[in-house]
Amino acid sequence: MRHLIDIMELSTEEIQQLIDCAIDIIANPKKYAEACHGKKLATLFFEPSTRTRLSFEAAMYELGGNVLGFSEAQSSSASKGESVSDTVSVVSCYADVIAMRHPKEGAPLVASMKASIPVINAGDGGHNHPTQTLADLLTIYREKGRFENLTIGVCGDLKFGRTVHSLISAMSRYAGVKFVMISPEELRVPRYIISDVLEPNNIPYEEVRSLEKAMPELDILYMTRVQRERFFNEADYIRLKDTYILTPEKLRTAKADLNILHPLPRVNEISVAVDDDPRACYFKQALNGKYMRMALILKLLEVAV
Repeated sequence: MRHLIDIMELSTEEIQQLIDCAIDIIANPKKYAEACHGKKLATLFFEPSTRTRLSFEAAMYELGGNVLGFSEAQSSSASKGESVSDTVSVVSCYADVIAMRHPKEGAPLVASMKASIPVINAGDGGHNHPTQTLADLLTIYREKGRFENLTIGVCGDLKFGRTVHSLISAMSRYAGVKFVMISPEELRVPRYIISDVLEPNNIPYEEVRSLEKAMPELDILYMTRVQRERFFNEADYIRLKDTYILTPEKLRTAKADLNILHPLPRVNEISVAVDDDPRACYFKQALNGKYMRMALILKLLEVAV
């Protein structure tokens, strides 16, 4: 039995296998329509979600399986004080695989130690979001055809942005990758990302404050929102939330083949006027998330198609 708690638990070879599977699912959906017949996915979402929860559910339904679970802590026994360990021990009796989102870092890891079925981390606090990274990787691969030799700009909330942390870790294993980290001083990427991921792997990076100055060199621009739910101080959130807003004007110096990604939801950090730009990939990215979660479910359940 295997879990997915951190994207680095997957080798680059396994990631490519998942991508190849997802691409085959896209090309041959009928081939996979009953692959998980009789299997059940439990979605244990202790924190609000739209895309991640619904894409997991859509993934399982399109594989011919079923879904059970809850969408907020208040509708579970957690509201009565039940521990994560007890919840997953019980749910393991009813389902074949668990997708868990939790506001506390490390909760899915604790769950994996108690569950008797595979656990997928669907986001834990400001730490990690491996299945979003799988969606990101499939999007990059489908748009660029490679992971090597790319300059990737990550912009916005780099301190609490778990999707950014996972993406940097995953892309650090490919040759010729450079990161440009664009954020206000207060939302810089955590030091451990630099000291544990970038520097040991000799990954070139720069930290800058200006999106406009960074724009011309970028192959990928990964925008993020400033997350109100991660702030303890409302005044700090209000002061920082509009630091970077991507507009058509700011894209004038961008490469013609730039790809704009965003894990969503957006607030106002990407103008809706950008949506019609052919370089905007964030809605494709949301769709790609479903395909990669389908591939991952098949892998963890050891279903051969």
